[in-house]
Amino acid sequence: MQATELPLKDTHLPEAIGWWPPAIGWWILAVSIPLLVILLVWLYKKLTRKTAIKTADKLLAQIKTDPTRDNFQKLCDLSVLIRRVAISTSPRAKAAGLTGRQWLAFLDNSLKGAPFSEGIGQLLAEAPYRKTPPTEAEISQLIDLCKDWLKSQKKS
Repeated sequence: MQATELPLKDTHLPEAIGWWPPAIGWWILAVSIPLLVILLVWLYKKLTRKTAIKTADKLLAQIKTDPTRDNFQKLCDLSVLIRRVAISTSPRAKAAGLTGRQWLAFLDNSLKGAPFSEGIGQLLAEAPYRKTPPTEAEISQLIDLCKDWLKSQKKS
């Protein structure tokens, strides 16, 4: 038999590789990217929260030991500090617009009882309307209360 008469068929090329199902590497990538984004957002929030509370601890110590500030100035500085920490550690819309009793109730949510609404913490809401500055004992109690509140922010 001659080579031209042999019953040979032409070579067949394999089919092109389809796009579905994706290879295992694409599945791993599709799962790991969203998880990585979620982890980074969580880590960012945790670090900024810690930084805000650490900074507030330092500022609270400065307010307590600064001899140049009078008691009224210390009271105003404490009020500003607590509000800044509250805005930094909780949703802005939840804490930023609160005033008066609502603000004190928000602060009480982190502590047992109602030390802001019913105790020495009332000074924070009354500060702009006081005619006389608070006493050293009141400022000392308020600073201790603010320390307790900051500690409770670290836990949550």
